[in-house]
Amino acid sequence: MSFSSLGLSDALLKAVSKQGYETPSPIQQKAIPVILEGKDVLASAQTGTGKTAGFTLPILQRLSMGQRLRHRPIRALILTPTRELAAQVYDNVKAYSIFLDIKSTVIFGGVNQNPQVAAIRQGIDVLVATPGRLLDLHNQRELSLSNVEVLVLDEADRMLDMGFLRDIKKIMALLPSKRQNLLFSATFSKDIKALANDILHHPVQVEATPENTTVEAISQKVYRVDKARKTGLLIKLINDGQWEQVLVFTRTKHGANNLTKKLIGNNISALAIHGNKTQAARTKALDSFKKGTIRVLVATDIAARGLDIPLLPHVVNFEIPNISEDYVHRIGRTGRAGASGEAVSLVSADETAFLRDIEKLVGLRIPAAVVEGFEPDPDASTDPVKPQQNRQRQQKQHRQPTDSNNENSKEGNPKRRRNRNRYRRG
Repeated sequence: MSFSSLGLSDALLKAVSKQGYETPSPIQQKAIPVILEGKDVLASAQTGTGKTAGFTLPILQRLSMGQRLRHRPIRALILTPTRELAAQVYDNVKAYSIFLDIKSTVIFGGVNQNPQVAAIRQGIDVLVATPGRLLDLHNQRELSLSNVEVLVLDEADRMLDMGFLRDIKKIMALLPSKRQNLLFSATFSKDIKALANDILHHPVQVEATPENTTVEAISQKVYRVDKARKTGLLIKLINDGQWEQVLVFTRTKHGANNLTKKLIGNNISALAIHGNKTQAARTKALDSFKKGTIRVLVATDIAARGLDIPLLPHVVNFEIPNISEDYVHRIGRTGRAGASGEAVSLVSADETAFLRDIEKLVGLRIPAAVVEGFEPDPDASTDPVKPQQNRQRQQKQHRQPTDSNNENSKEGNPKRRRNRNRYRRG
């Protein structure tokens, strides 16, 4: 099947060709025709499946065929959970609209709002936004959503995980009741299905891969290891394997900073990316990683969500997540667009229950091994540290400042923090 068979215009086909794509991915084959028909869509698609083009291309076509209004009000709104994902989606919109009379911009927190406001005042057709900054600018009367024809919730599962449900509902109340709604999620949890019931009208459900499955091209491996020896094992794996590009996940910001310092101390170039970093620092770290200036990017779940890193060969779970679905999101950073990849998890005794939950979710027993010199302590307890205990312990060790740079401007509010997923630390 070719892109031309999906009903796209010549201008869009030219833009797709310019990007080097010839054959649509499964999610694009299924989603594009349905979206062009104006139907609501509930789509299950993991990262690396081409889902962004799956909704961007048909939206641009519909907008280009519609009546051009004089002042270019916002006609399509794409909501994303993180700044990095918002920037990535915006890049797609710009690339695919290069031969169309379509204007777009992106807004998110952590940066000066003035350039964003200036772009909106000039008139735009497509707005890519994070919820917090969108509501901030609306409350300042810097934008109107009364003309929105298409709404996209991208990576909706992560938006719920990050506590954006209340903001999403506020945004829904600002939109016209008659509009097309597209909801994309890597997993279909009960909360996602409930949100879909509230937002979507007789949606067509499309799936790129079976629900909650991992990308087949990813080689998954577990190393059983003593908790205190994880850093040493990671250093050995990187050096022995001559890994030049590795994305490493930790559960906490403090853990990411601490691990980064230890890697640098062992002559392995590394940077950390998490919610306490400024947007400029996060962008610099990601650019350095993509360019190969640094070998290791250490990230928390929230900061890494939506990162577009082509042909990433290695993902390491330094600490496996205590929310099973996050494992799917993490290892989905590699094995993208048909490329092969390796996902390694360093599992200590107190993470045994988390590993069992992950294996149940993905439907397979992940091969496990032990490296000589890094054997797990046979007497270590397999009881997981409760999240609350872990949080209190880390607060005593290192008190973190409020994440004032989060895209949600209410991050520092104690009530808002309680509403966030109870296990989140990124």
